[in-house]
Amino acid sequence: MSLLSVRGLKAGYGSAQVLFGVDFDVAEGEVVTLLGRNGMGKTTTIRAIMGLISPWSGEVLFDGRDFAGLRPYHIGRAGVGLVPEGRQVFPTLTVEENLLAAARTRKGRARWDLPKVFELFPRLKERRGHLAAQLSGGEQQMVAIARALMTNPRLLILDEATEGLAPLIRAEIWDRLAMLKADGGAILLIDKNIGALAKLADRHYVIEKGEIMATVSASGSGDQTTATLESHLHL
Repeated sequence: MSLLSVRGLKAGYGSAQVLFGVDFDVAEGEVVTLLGRNGMGKTTTIRAIMGLISPWSGEVLFDGRDFAGLRPYHIGRAGVGLVPEGRQVFPTLTVEENLLAAARTRKGRARWDLPKVFELFPRLKERRGHLAAQLSGGEQQMVAIARALMTNPRLLILDEATEGLAPLIRAEIWDRLAMLKADGGAILLIDKNIGALAKLADRHYVIEKGEIMATVSASGSGDQTTATLESHLHL
């Protein structure tokens, strides 16, 4: 059974419908991407999954339980960690305070704590006493990922994981996500770096005008998968 199963998801804002029946799955230990050009419904899908907007209809099944329409804190407590677009760290708190604010011990999943996230992101340990507002954009993104991990999630969702970051920092983020995959974590990713996603993910869903138009499984080389995805995305 899929860890996350989205079925017939419809949603929008006011009278404007954005999603027209989205369907996809994420299994335990699987890395899955949601790809599409701007305005196709990627972030709206994430917002509906996380309860940040109420779906008009459809199911959001997490471990068999329908989360559609639940409050975000219920979804977070159940084991879904979100790294939102724009990072949204707490600027007046230190790095350590940002992380501790999200800390949650989950039965059977007490893996992520301060020592573990500092091991994953050593530069955060160096800056643990700095205010988040004093950090670079890349360091803030590391805080956002580490903060989500501190909830000990069963599923980690990242919306635009590397947008606007310098190339070296972007490479560091991809390296850490590969480590999370190797550790068996389930991840749902939105990002524009098709080449990096093709190397990392097990399956890709292409969304266009609020519907899943193609499903691409990882096969052959990363270059082959990249070419297939670019064809579907009309790049």
